[in-house]
Amino acid sequence: MKYAIVESGGKQYKAVEGATIDVDLLVADPGQKIALDSVLLVVEGDHVAVGTPSVKGANVSATVVGHVKGPKVIVFHYRPKKRIRTKTGHRQMYTRLMINSIEME
Repeated sequence: MKYAIVESGGKQYKAVEGATIDVDLLVADPGQKIALDSVLLVVEGDHVAVGTPSVKGANVSATVVGHVKGPKVIVFHYRPKKRIRTKTGHRQMYTRLMINSIEME
């Protein structure tokens, strides 16, 4: 199995060819092809390439599938005996990427 660990938006994701990943919101239209250049690790069978900090010549190409909302997070502040109760919710926007290929030079 061939996979890579890529960095996007300060977070690390495991990218497998043919799979989808949800990364922080990117400025890209659905259907647009993007390249993830910050590849930290590439595994192909028994061969493992670890970068310091990134693997030289490694490139992961992906296609933007669309923009999706994450799960709702409820924030509830409560102070007993003071009648302070606030309830707010938040849903983070993500960009769904389809991993097309993982290339090593």
